[in-house]
Amino acid sequence: MAHSTEKITYFDRPGRENTERTLEVAKERAEELGIRQIVVASTGGETGRRAAELLKGHHLVVVTHSTGFSEPNTQQLSEENRRQILAQGAHLLTCQHAFGGVNRAIRRKLNTYQVDEIIAYTLRIFGEGMKVLCEITLMAADAGLIRADEPVLAIGGSGRGADTAAILRPANAQDFFDLRVSEILCKPVF
Repeated sequence: MAHSTEKITYFDRPGRENTERTLEVAKERAEELGIRQIVVASTGGETGRRAAELLKGHHLVVVTHSTGFSEPNTQQLSEENRRQILAQGAHLLTCQHAFGGVNRAIRRKLNTYQVDEIIAYTLRIFGEGMKVLCEITLMAADAGLIRADEPVLAIGGSGRGADTAAILRPANAQDFFDLRVSEILCKPVF
């Protein structure tokens, strides 16, 4: 039976202090495997800006929080970071979160959880970053910014910064159960 052995980088704790190493690990593996599609989560834009600099030449999609995520009519991505990300040739995606759209309104109004948030909580058993990777990959596929028939390298984190990276087989949200995590590159231990 054929097999391969790959290394995983484990961080002692989650957080933005792991961002630079996460991006380095991701870039190295993307180049080894010839992966061109990369998605990265970015709230204020610092991680997205750094990824756009380091991963220039790749098909990079920076996925932001939806407008109104923290407060109505507010976008957390700074205008300066937006300009710098776009200047590096990366794409930006701001849309409804795959695991927190209308169903979150039902939870808030009726105090009951819906399927998408149950999925999100289940994915968090592997760490917040793994939930983020799956979510931003679905969002980018739904927006047509990545292909669902080519591997994607996804980068996310636990709050601010990046501390998790993996290679996924993408899917659209309506085909969620076809999404596959093929290889974990790095993540925090808890």
